[in-house]
Amino acid sequence: PSCFGYPLSIFFIVINEFCERFSYYGMRAVLVLYFKYFLQWDDNLSTAIYHTFVALCYLTPILGALIADSWLGKFKTIVSLSIVYTIGQAIMSVSSINDLTDHNRDGSPDNVSVHIALSMIGLILIALGTGGIKPCVSAFGGDQFEDDQEKQRTRFFSIFYLSINAGSLLSTIITPILRAQECGIHSKQRCYPLAFGVPAALMAVALVVFIIGSRMYKKVQPQGNIMIQVSKCIGFAIKNRFRHRSTEFPKREHWLDWASEKYDKRLIAQTKMVLKVLFLYIPLPMFWALFDQQGSRWTLQATTMDGNFVAIQIQPDQMQTVNPILIVIMVPIVDTVVYPLIKKCKINFTPLRKITVGMFLASLAFVAAALVQVQIDKTLPVFPAAGQSQIKIINLGTDNATVSSEPPLLNVNIASMQSTGYMTFETSQLNITITSRNETGTKDFLFTAGNRHTLIFKNNGTGIVPLLLFDNVTSKPEEGNNLIRFINNLPDAINVTMGDTSFGTLTTLSASNYRLFPGGRKDNITVTGNSRPCSVISKSFGFGSAYTIIINKCSGDTLEVAYSEDIPPNTVHMAWQIPQYFILTCAEVVFSVTGLEFSYSQAPSNMKAVLQAGWLLTVAVGNIIVLIVAGASKLSEQWAEYVLFAALLLAVCIIFAVMAYFYTYIDPNEIEAQLDEEEKKQVKEEKDQEVYEKQAEADSQM
Repeated sequence: PSCFGYPLSIFFIVINEFCERFSYYGMRAVLVLYFKYFLQWDDNLSTAIYHTFVALCYLTPILGALIADSWLGKFKTIVSLSIVYTIGQAIMSVSSINDLTDHNRDGSPDNVSVHIALSMIGLILIALGTGGIKPCVSAFGGDQFEDDQEKQRTRFFSIFYLSINAGSLLSTIITPILRAQECGIHSKQRCYPLAFGVPAALMAVALVVFIIGSRMYKKVQPQGNIMIQVSKCIGFAIKNRFRHRSTEFPKREHWLDWASEKYDKRLIAQTKMVLKVLFLYIPLPMFWALFDQQGSRWTLQATTMDGNFVAIQIQPDQMQTVNPILIVIMVPIVDTVVYPLIKKCKINFTPLRKITVGMFLASLAFVAAALVQVQIDKTLPVFPAAGQSQIKIINLGTDNATVSSEPPLLNVNIASMQSTGYMTFETSQLNITITSRNETGTKDFLFTAGNRHTLIFKNNGTGIVPLLLFDNVTSKPEEGNNLIRFINNLPDAINVTMGDTSFGTLTTLSASNYRLFPGGRKDNITVTGNSRPCSVISKSFGFGSAYTIIINKCSGDTLEVAYSEDIPPNTVHMAWQIPQYFILTCAEVVFSVTGLEFSYSQAPSNMKAVLQAGWLLTVAVGNIIVLIVAGASKLSEQWAEYVLFAALLLAVCIIFAVMAYFYTYIDPNEIEAQLDEEEKKQVKEEKDQEVYEKQAEADSQM
């Protein structure tokens, strides 16, 4: 059955691919944040495991292709590995259910290792599934066409690529929104089970859709795998060359010619072409090393930025959508506008030059990322080092005051209801004297090293009442959340509530602990005590800030509060990431699309599988490079790591340019035609020989 001139089975395959890519990219979009916030891993471990997973996903396709071509056939391989994949996604979803081990119901898992074990099993199954299917689905789609449907087949591949990008685009928008929801049975937290559950459900849909089309597919029998033949041919050539290493044997034109004893001329010629292309692949992994950090380092960079786009609140993991959006826009523009313009300017923009430009652009994108990182670093607060302590002083009284210390490290004037910033001291003990109007108070204070403290005091007419608070904050709040605490400056004890969160009862001149609130909101602050309740709407705290709110007065039903900023909010806007995403997407368009086209144009048609495997291998190796560089460099500054990657890629880009300069383009069809010609000639010669021999025999019998 056909529809618009396409085999009907194609539509099942395209829908299947859409769901599968949605499932994969959706899961991958929230993965690094799941590691960081749910499994509580630090940035470096999260990045390392993320790239290990991506590398696995690109190593398994080789396995998938071998199973399909030598054993099960494409259809059965896709079905069986999709089942493995769906199970993996489901396990991943279960591993992120907080209530699984949260027996004391405090909102964080009691036994993290259960969650880690489950998610690692899930990820391994997913890597097996997604990788194993990858080489089969597109080839299986290609199999559905007859030989005379070349035009439809080419169009199918572009629709196929579009469905990949549509799936990844939608999932990178949707799964972060799901993750940002609050859910849970006993305590509310980020909804990872939903963010992993929806991709799992879609994978199940993909599987069902694919099986429904089963009757209509053209199923080609497994033909044996060309990769195995090529590897055997290379192996034999090396072995044979090694056996004949002494000088008495004549040299051969190319080392692969040493396989000619066992393998036919055609396979050797085809293998030479493939190796020529694979040799050019050697520098390419460095590009992927940078490209795949969008999902790890760049997403973590976004968590320290301000995601407030006028009316919409952007999640850090949603910034990755910039890439698929730009791809959908850029591919047609580059093809219809940019390349023709370059052609008009009489520039010969060969595929290898395009790839070189792609590498150069990717290294530029990382320079842009480093510049943004430098801006972010300027806004980050400085926390005390191991032997230091920090102190901030708030004057809660109605009079100005002077605060001094012994040893004389401290001498500040603080107006009424004002506070100082954090001051850093190399000591753990200070004798502090506070003078306000005509009262003076002196007291010894002990500080915990490596921590922040707040000293609050008030001249209440009968003397000065000081109180030292231990802040217990050692880093900026993650994920754009805000930390809020209250100080009661009323004469009576009160109950404080902000939004849905109760801070409990605060006695006079005491402070609550910090509580976490989602960023970008304004909440209602309500105070109840002996008098009737009074409330006020808080100011907006931005993202990633910490504030102390001082409750000063309750007149009528209106509350008067003062704000003291402990940690400034994220001020660098997420929109500043767009330039680096734009440059990297341009790089991808000229690099990735050209790379595959070039490979296919330089090798015989039956060798496409080998090249596809080589290409995916470059992605896997690229992700392993991230592990090695990030692990070995030990750079404490993130911007320096970005610059390091940019410099490495630039160096590789120069090497590649030199390799490309010495590359001579070939036309595989011509070489194939030559081989055909030679074969024909050989057959003809053999026939002539036979005829001649018969003739000679006849002559001798006469």
